[in-house]
Amino acid sequence: MATIKLGGTPIKTCGSLPAVGSQAPDFILTGKDLADVSLKDFAGKKKVLNIVPSLDTGVCATSARRFNDEAGNLKDTVVITISADLPFAQSRFCESEGLTHVVNLSTMRSTFGKDYGVRIVDGPIAGLMSRAIVVLDKNNKVIYTEQVTEIKQEPNYDAALKAARSIA
Repeated sequence: MATIKLGGTPIKTCGSLPAVGSQAPDFILTGKDLADVSLKDFAGKKKVLNIVPSLDTGVCATSARRFNDEAGNLKDTVVITISADLPFAQSRFCESEGLTHVVNLSTMRSTFGKDYGVRIVDGPIAGLMSRAIVVLDKNNKVIYTEQVTEIKQEPNYDAALKAARSIA
């Protein structure tokens, strides 16, 4: 269980991020067409998992925009923004923002939050995902993680992108 903060107030997640060097848990998330999407759908690519509470907040929107801008410069890499938002809302957000380089997936019908240790279990946003980054190599080995300690802060983009670029 990780203790993070929301505006300085401690809140907890249901677990911890997968360990660097471990095999990432598979997931089944929901895509914009309501179809199931799993890690297998991104076989042969490096993956940057940009996990956010909701794209309907300023910091989450900024994070999605920043990774969208960077995604075009990452070779053989897919950037996946994961939130509890419904796929329809995710699609509207991307269309209105002109985001075309990231894949948005919803945690609806999913155990992703539990499996990745990011589901918030208390406080006013319980049930949403914490802000975190997980970078996977082409074989889904975890090579970088960041559990952002204050929900209202952005992740360390440079460290995550450096990790993604360092993978052969």
